[in-house]
Amino acid sequence: MQRKAYVTGTAALLGALLAGCTNSSGSDSATDNAHPGGAGTTTVAAQPGKYRTLTEPCGAVGHDTLGSMLPGIKQIADPDQRNKAYQGAAELTYDTDRKVGCRWKVDSADATDRLSVDFERVVSYDNTVSDDDQAKKIFTSKETAANLPEPSGSAAATGSPGSPSTPASTSSSASSSASSATPSSTPSSSPRSTATAGGSPSPSASPSGSASGSGSPSGSASPEAPAADLQPRVLTDLGDDAYIDDQLSSSGSTAQQRTVTVVFRTSNVVVTLVYEEQPMATGSVPDSKEMQDKARDLASQLDDALGG
Repeated sequence: MQRKAYVTGTAALLGALLAGCTNSSGSDSATDNAHPGGAGTTTVAAQPGKYRTLTEPCGAVGHDTLGSMLPGIKQIADPDQRNKAYQGAAELTYDTDRKVGCRWKVDSADATDRLSVDFERVVSYDNTVSDDDQAKKIFTSKETAANLPEPSGSAAATGSPGSPSTPASTSSSASSSASSATPSSTPSSSPRSTATAGGSPSPSASPSGSASGSGSPSGSASPEAPAADLQPRVLTDLGDDAYIDDQLSSSGSTAQQRTVTVVFRTSNVVVTLVYEEQPMATGSVPDSKEMQDKARDLASQLDDALGG
C-alpha cells in the first residue's frame, strides 16, 4: 500500500510540472501578442532620397547660357582669360557629395554681372523622416526667409465692382475722394514693389488713378499686369517646389543693383541660383523681366540635368 501511494504522488508531481511548462509557454505567447512593437517587430525606415551624388557645378552651366547672362564674357579679348571666366570659381567644400557651388563674375563696359549656383544634397539622419521630407523642410525655411508677398489676385478682387467692401477698402475710397485734388500723393512704393516693378508705381497706385480718370477697372489695371507677373512668387513649373525672388537695391548716387534668386527642390536636392547685375551708368535700372527669364531658363536646365 505504501508503494502505491508513492507512485501516485510521483505521477501527480510530473503532471504539475507539465502543466507549469504549458502555462509558461502560453503566457509568453500572450505577452508577444499584447506588445507587437517588441523586439520581434521590424521598424520600416523612411525612404532614402533619389540622389546619392551631385553634379559638378562649374560644368553645369553651358557657355551659351553664360554668354547670355554675363555679356561681358564675350568681350574679353585674351582667350586664356575668357576661358578662365567661363570656368568660374568652385566654392570651397569638404564633401562634394553633399554640397557644391560655383561663382562667376564678369565686368563689361555697361555692367558688372554675377552668377552663383549651389547644390545641396539633403540626408536625413532620422529614420522616421525621409530625405525628401528633410529637403522640403530646408526649402520651406528658405522660402519663409524670403518673405514673399501675398499674391496680388486677392487684392485685385476686393477692388472689383461686384465684391463686398471691407473696412480697409471703404476707408481707402473715402480717403481717395477726400484728396481727389492731389491724386499724386496716394501712390507709395516700398522696396519690394520697386524691385518687382523695375521702378514703376506699385499696384496700389491703381485705385487713385481710376478715381481721377475714367473709372474703367480694365483701363487702370492693364498697365500694372506686367509688374504683378514679375513679383517674387511661387513657381509651379520647376522641380517639386520652387520660388523666385527679385530685389532692387539702391546705394545713394550709384547705379541700382538687381538681384534675382531662384530656389527649387527636386527630391532631396535643393538648388539655389543667384543672378546679379549692377549697371555702370548712374540711374540705370536692370530689366526685371529679362533677368528673371534668364534665371528661370537656367534653373530649368539645371532641373533637367538632375533628371527632375
